[in-house]
Amino acid sequence: MHIHILGICGTFMGGIAALARTSGHKVTGCDANVYPPMSNQLEALGIELIEGWGLEQLDLGADLYVVGNVVTRGNPLMEAILNRGLPYTSGPQWLGDNLLRDKWVLAVAGTHGKTSTSSMLAWILEYAGLAPGFLIGGIPENFGISARVPGVPKQDAASTSPFFVLEADEYDTAFFDKRSKFVHYRPRTAVLNNLEFDHADIFTDLAAIETQFHHLVRTVPGLGRLLINGKEASLKRVLDKGCWSEVEYFGGASGWRVGQCFDDGFEVKLGEQLLGELHWDLIGEHNQMNALAAIAAARHVGVSPEVAIAALAEFKNVKRRMEIKGNSKGITVYDDFAHHPTAIATTVAGLRQKVGNARILAVLEPRSNTMKLGSMKEALPGSLSDADLIFCYGANLGWSCQDALASLGARAQSFDDLDQLIEAIRKIAKDGDHILVMSNGGFGGAHGKILAVL
Repeated sequence: MHIHILGICGTFMGGIAALARTSGHKVTGCDANVYPPMSNQLEALGIELIEGWGLEQLDLGADLYVVGNVVTRGNPLMEAILNRGLPYTSGPQWLGDNLLRDKWVLAVAGTHGKTSTSSMLAWILEYAGLAPGFLIGGIPENFGISARVPGVPKQDAASTSPFFVLEADEYDTAFFDKRSKFVHYRPRTAVLNNLEFDHADIFTDLAAIETQFHHLVRTVPGLGRLLINGKEASLKRVLDKGCWSEVEYFGGASGWRVGQCFDDGFEVKLGEQLLGELHWDLIGEHNQMNALAAIAAARHVGVSPEVAIAALAEFKNVKRRMEIKGNSKGITVYDDFAHHPTAIATTVAGLRQKVGNARILAVLEPRSNTMKLGSMKEALPGSLSDADLIFCYGANLGWSCQDALASLGARAQSFDDLDQLIEAIRKIAKDGDHILVMSNGGFGGAHGKILAVL
């Protein structure tokens, strides 16, 4: 089958393209901006990429058009597809119908930690010899790719792995399907990592997101298992709407929990039973919760906690999760995907735990749709409280970063010009500083520019 993908250069749709190509389909695609690194990954698979939404793409004669949620009504190519009555579907629907139907799906949902937790879970299953397929909204360093079809398990060279690990996003599916993406996946093992208000562009309030999470709960079979963060009142409300599956908790007073903590890790406990010690390079309480969820989910498919702990000791974090971009004159520059106030707070707190009293210079670009709408601006000062100095890039916002961060006084500066922001950092940075750059976009190459001026 020839599949043409609209919006192919997003992480999710690019993963769909890779999975379709390695499954034997002919794949082409288009996007408004075709650029590396996704363009390089896709072209290496033999996928033809087209810039823009030109109607000449219909001459390719595709059998099916797979539509990403970046595509809206009014898009000229989509309008032509509709007018001609050509077959189309969404990425999540195509994935659910074609690759997941006969698989044991392990889905990781939550406002935060989806990418890290699903990467941990995929690595645990890989380490255990189960050769899972996966689709993750980032690039796990242990794999070097964001998506792959299931492989051949070590235990049974005559079969294909039944397991597929998915980062299960609550964002809407497509312009014609406003349900969350994850309702298409029908997992047997589902992690609900946390749940806060986000995506203010599509959800009116937290209750609306809780409703979507309950739609996910409804799809888990009775023989399936839900792994729930026991600290989250919002997730309790979701389960109170009805639950028909086994439930295990992590992070709370019972169930899977953290025991004694060390400089390089922590004890893993199930109730009062000590299952082992995890020693690794990751920092922060949020990564401890992610690890507990991954270990618990892996046990549901038969991987012992001891093996899971050994796997995570060799886990390499996902790109753009506290990724060190370089060091210049004793100053370390990090890149992190954090963009929601809770994620910003946990990221800064994790770095503080690592560096002690050294100065942290937090550099923030609030560019997610929720942040651009100003829905979370009141929470920003508190989320940055562990940083010594704050530099906020406020271009293209409908609100003032400087006003939002006024309570932080002289610690916080706001800039509408990126070059001016970088020059301000150059003037004040000194040996021993840690510069933490946070954005869910490219941030104009700020990391490289900071390293260059240092």
